[in-house]
Amino acid sequence: MINRIFMNEMSWTSYQKRIEGGALILLPTGATEQHGPHLPMGTDAMLATAVAADVAKKLDAIVAPVLSFGYKSQPKMGGGNHFCGTTSLDADTLAHVLRDVIKEFARHGARKLVLINGHYENMMFTIEGVDLAMRELAYRGIQDFQVMRLEYWDFTKRETLEKIFPGGFPGFDLEHAAVMETSLMLHHHPHLVDMSALPDDGPASFPPYDIYPTRTGWVPCSGVLSPAQGCSAEKGKLLADDYATGVTGAIRKEFPNVKERS
Repeated sequence: MINRIFMNEMSWTSYQKRIEGGALILLPTGATEQHGPHLPMGTDAMLATAVAADVAKKLDAIVAPVLSFGYKSQPKMGGGNHFCGTTSLDADTLAHVLRDVIKEFARHGARKLVLINGHYENMMFTIEGVDLAMRELAYRGIQDFQVMRLEYWDFTKRETLEKIFPGGFPGFDLEHAAVMETSLMLHHHPHLVDMSALPDDGPASFPPYDIYPTRTGWVPCSGVLSPAQGCSAEKGKLLADDYATGVTGAIRKEFPNVKERS
């Protein structure tokens, strides 16, 4: 039997054996959100899953099905919720879905979970979901369940940014559908990138405040917050290597009993 890494490709008996053997769960979270005319709306979910898969090739880990809907896209981070196709959840919905999923993994017998977030706006609501789940598990007397929660881009090395952005890094907040995400998609899913549709909008410029209803005119019509010119699969591999190495190293540090992948 092939030692599969994706939970939804396993039989329940194979999954149970892996859990009983101490495998940890990797849970990607993403969004269904516009990523310009050149990238698919599932980019956040796909990239979080790709990072999880790279980690699972190194450690005894199971990649759970990605949570593909995320918190509402914000203009300064994802272009905004006004784009056709962007499909979002309210904050309490996301937090409670995550709470329920985490409790289910604990019920299965898993005792270690790593949540790999790929959508910036999810951040605080994944924290809330983890907190709600941990509180309920404690009420049930389950004290040995542990969760690590992270954003994969925080593992980007400074030297990698210097190679990718020799003219200066514009910042993670403007990297929506820009050089980093496009390069990562060219590395992981090149068949889904339409380079002929790459927009040439200049970087978005936002004031230091928000207005409601949203001022959609602040956002480039393409939905891309910074030019993606200069992206490449080679740059995507540099980033992917950072994330696979960095996330795996963090897991080994915090969960030293996790086995290597056999």
